[in-house]
Amino acid sequence: MNTIKNLLEIMAALRDPQKGCPWDREQNFQSIAPYTIEEAYEVADAIDRNDLGDLKGELGDLLLQVVFHAQMAREIGAFDFDDVVDAIAGKMVRRHPHVFGAESITDADAQRAAWETHKKRERAASGKADEGALAGVSLGLPALLRAEKLSKRASMAGFDWPDVTGVREKIDEELAEIDGARASGTKQQVAAEIGDLLFTVVNMARHLEVDPEDALRSANRKFSRRFRAAEQRVEAQGRSWDSLTPAELDSEWRAVKAAE
Repeated sequence: MNTIKNLLEIMAALRDPQKGCPWDREQNFQSIAPYTIEEAYEVADAIDRNDLGDLKGELGDLLLQVVFHAQMAREIGAFDFDDVVDAIAGKMVRRHPHVFGAESITDADAQRAAWETHKKRERAASGKADEGALAGVSLGLPALLRAEKLSKRASMAGFDWPDVTGVREKIDEELAEIDGARASGTKQQVAAEIGDLLFTVVNMARHLEVDPEDALRSANRKFSRRFRAAEQRVEAQGRSWDSLTPAELDSEWRAVKAAE
């Protein structure tokens, strides 16, 4: 069976300046980054489908991304794979003193709070400027995920609605502001108000303990499934999708929903 050592050797061979793969040799951190993000999403997709066979393969693809970045860093003398492992192992021990030390944590909520405290201490110890409660929430995160993390951080700092009722009222307020922007504003103002609405919806999901990313992926799958079913209904009738009126398309859509 292959080991991590074999994988590291394979990656080094692919990057070999003389005998390596031309495509692999010409890559850099920036060109590989989109593949890293894509592989992480494919891991999430396999989990959503509860396909453990695919999950094994997708985790391997994601691991390859880590190995790829580590090899490129090794080539310029920045760090190598062992340094990556050492860094994350040290971080896990450091941030779990209730497991590897004498501290006591009673539940998951207390651990989440302690985790953020440890992160803040580490930022201070590293000399990084602490810009407040939202410091450290990566700008590189997908917008939906970053909105969730920002709202959680703000909540932990005491900036939040007491309950979901306030969030629901805020959604109505944001919808009204979209209408106002549409009536008298510019396209940029409309976009800004839609952004505010999306951010508020993420807050509602947080209050209702719903993962907004999971909810949206589920909605995407449902829409795709229903849309294809509607297309198949039209095809079975011997009709062309393009020939249907908006009212007829809506009727087909409603029929699919009813059938589910």
